[in-house]
Amino acid sequence: MENRIAIIGIIVENNEAAKDVNEVLHTYNEAIIGRMGLPYKSRKIGVISIIVDADNNTINTLSGKLGMIRGINVKTMYAKVNGDNE
Repeated sequence: MENRIAIIGIIVENNEAAKDVNEVLHTYNEAIIGRMGLPYKSRKIGVISIIVDADNNTINTLSGKLGMIRGINVKTMYAKVNGDNE
């Protein structure tokens, strides 16, 4: 199966869920090529963006596991290309 590039956007509305988010991300650390997290203190949320390079099944599973965490909103956007330079 070919790898794809995707961006996973995560909004953490419940700070107690951050531990669960980090555990899931640690499990998939080999697929993650970049991560940026910012606290938005005035809104009392956290915003995390994850860039992944993995097959569709891995990306979908990662997004699904994150989406099952209470207090988390997740959206995934795939690149239109498969990630190859050809």
